[in-house]
Amino acid sequence: MTTASALPLLLTELRAETVTRISPTFVRVEFSSPELAHFGVDGPRYDQRFKLIFAAEGRDLPDIGGADESWLGAWLERPEAERGHLRTYTIREVLGDGEDTRFVVDFVVHEDGLAGPGAAWALAARPGDRVLTLAPRRGQQFGGIEFDIPDGADRLLLVGDETAVPAIASILTFLAPEARGHVFLEVPEAADVQDLVAPAGVELCWLVRGRAEAGSRVVPAVRAHVGLEAGEWAEPAEVDPDLWETPTYSSSGADVQVEPGRGRSADPATGLEGLYAWIAGESRMVTTLRRALVSELEVDRTRVAFMGYWRRGVAMRS
Repeated sequence: MTTASALPLLLTELRAETVTRISPTFVRVEFSSPELAHFGVDGPRYDQRFKLIFAAEGRDLPDIGGADESWLGAWLERPEAERGHLRTYTIREVLGDGEDTRFVVDFVVHEDGLAGPGAAWALAARPGDRVLTLAPRRGQQFGGIEFDIPDGADRLLLVGDETAVPAIASILTFLAPEARGHVFLEVPEAADVQDLVAPAGVELCWLVRGRAEAGSRVVPAVRAHVGLEAGEWAEPAEVDPDLWETPTYSSSGADVQVEPGRGRSADPATGLEGLYAWIAGESRMVTTLRRALVSELEVDRTRVAFMGYWRRGVAMRS
């Protein structure tokens, strides 16, 4: 088992222990490594993201023996066809403890010939296959958690397509028993619907879109939920290719701080009192819902998180 033990994050080799096609769209892999004994985050894991590195076709995994803090930068400077592929995933679940700790990762897959390196790896994966990971080390800053309920928020709105199902599933396991709100999850197939555990006050709504465009079911459902009639979708030119906006950061460079008196999430007359929204998935879908909440309803931008996990027709990046 290859590892780099001197870094403030976990850079180590993971072994696939089990590989299960749990539905048409998801392959679940349990990964192990003795180094996962050092995994940990400060507080609830929620939607914790981490990195996986897949070997380039016909090549071995990169050598991480003796790696220091300059390793990743040097590795990224190499041609992708030589170095392999870095992709971001959510830790769906953590099993066991100590050196028996395992990461459960749900990969979104599709067999249309357009699968990216992560999905292609998952489709072909067998127990014993190996990847590299960059993951949080206990006691060290890593980031990768965007779910952060602000003070005064007591109503949740979680929205995602299939790429956000693992993150939302993880978030639900960490919510307080008294949490309340609504979850909207859009998936391609009825067989992709999962039996998720949620607090009694959190209502789950699964939407099956079939072969329709991503977001075609969830966008109108969410608009209706917040009291809006059908509206126009964001134009492709409006979509930030790096769409990522949280209460403290915006990929557009915009100031996410809200002027005093602006933002209606605390106004009982709007029906959005105490709202906190977390929305992730295809970037045009996310942009359309961002416009509905922030522009049309003037929800306080410190009470929303919008994340473009992927963009239709564009290869996913790390």
